Amino acid sequence: MRLAKFLAHGGVASRRKAEEIVAKGLVTVGGEVVTDPARDVDAGDDVRVNGKPVAAEPREVWAVNKPAGVVSTAREPGSRPAVVELVDTEARLYPVGRLDADTTGLLLLTNDGELADRLTHPRYEVSKTYRVRLGKSIADRDLERLRRGVELEDGRTGPAEVRRLGEREVEIVLREGRNRQVRRMVEAVGNRVVALRRVRFGPLELGRLKEGGARRLSANEIVQLREAAAG
Repeated sequence: MRLAKFLAHGGVASRRKAEEIVAKGLVTVGGEVVTDPARDVDAGDDVRVNGKPVAAEPREVWAVNKPAGVVSTAREPGSRPAVVELVDTEARLYPVGRLDADTTGLLLLTNDGELADRLTHPRYEVSKTYRVRLGKSIADRDLERLRRGVELEDGRTGPAEVRRLGEREVEIVLREGRNRQVRRMVEAVGNRVVALRRVRFGPLELGRLKEGGARRLSANEIVQLREAAAG
């Protein structure tokens, strides 16, 4: 198994982040520093990150209903709480993508770096569904603009599914994950987001999970996520 994949399976980080960790010279194999993430290793090798041994741990995937003010990081150096603090587990979990601190709703956490990479990679177009409360009523022509895609500073957005829920509330389904994308799309049509909540990630729904709550996904739910990211 390649070193970066081994680290991802060991819950150190996603595979892409693991490659960066290796390149920085923070990983040793058998006591020797290795900077090639493609180096082959196996379960019998002594692999360490910053001197700490890495071993495969059972894969876990959790769903969290993230409250506002909680940051989507594994650790938060400031005063704000980190989302991993909401989960009661000994596993080293990392968020699958991010939600802004002000955005609430469904966020996945896992120590399966390969699954996390697939769920967030643009190639696999795993859908994310958001409920959006707007600052003012939105015209049908602006809903159509959102559906077709709008111009942002980092390029035109892809087609989106947009459904009106009320005069000032819509549901948006995206298959790309740019930074603060929903908020910027809404601003591009002359409106603003008052509240934003993710209610679905691929086949997984937020459901009745209480705000601040977390639950470990079943084996069947994880299979469904893998199928959604199968390409």
